[in-house]
Amino acid sequence: MGEDQSRAYTALTDAEITAFAHLYRGEVYRSTLWRTRLDTTTNWAVVTLGVALSITFATPNASPLPLLLVGVLIIFFLMLEARRYRYFNVWRARCRWMETHFFVPMLDREAITCETDWQKVLAKDYLHPAYHVPLRIAIGRRIRRNYVWVLLIQTMAYLGKLMVHPTPLTSIEDLYARAAIGPVHGGWLLALGALYLGSWAVIALVSWQDDKRRAAKRGSGSSGMG
Repeated sequence: MGEDQSRAYTALTDAEITAFAHLYRGEVYRSTLWRTRLDTTTNWAVVTLGVALSITFATPNASPLPLLLVGVLIIFFLMLEARRYRYFNVWRARCRWMETHFFVPMLDREAITCETDWQKVLAKDYLHPAYHVPLRIAIGRRIRRNYVWVLLIQTMAYLGKLMVHPTPLTSIEDLYARAAIGPVHGGWLLALGALYLGSWAVIALVSWQDDKRRAAKRGSGSSGMG
């Protein structure tokens, strides 16, 4: 272990180390609690999509409109889950920070972490708490982890409904006619659906690039929470 790290580690008294251990346990608890909340919103999205599928495919003449309307709920659940993920990421980042800068040197005396002033960084995070990732990155991460499958099933089910019910599709004009809702032309609705999916794809791609940048930054010796 480096000299600077050794001084930082030994600067804590036994009582402070005990308090630090309890602090870590508290952060793990909060991280686990918010992780469970993430699963809850995903379940809500899956259940509502399942209800829409049941209604849409109940009969050949059933309208595909429920599969479009459920998209509004999916957006709502995705936004809610992204917000919850930002909270979860705060607790997760703190736990990871403690593990890599406190427990790792304890287990491996020769280990050298990236941040020598890790205690100051952690203290600053407690004094001035803030999200570690912006909302767009949180949205992209949730899309890549879970919602890509929800959106994929929604899209395939909607297109499948248009192509097979009430009879197999025979022409592009027939597709537009089945996709139309009242005075709104089916072509416009299909274009809007493509924009809907394309927007989520772009956000997911941006978050993926951001995660690659963060990983490269950590690998180069620069360390940071989040």
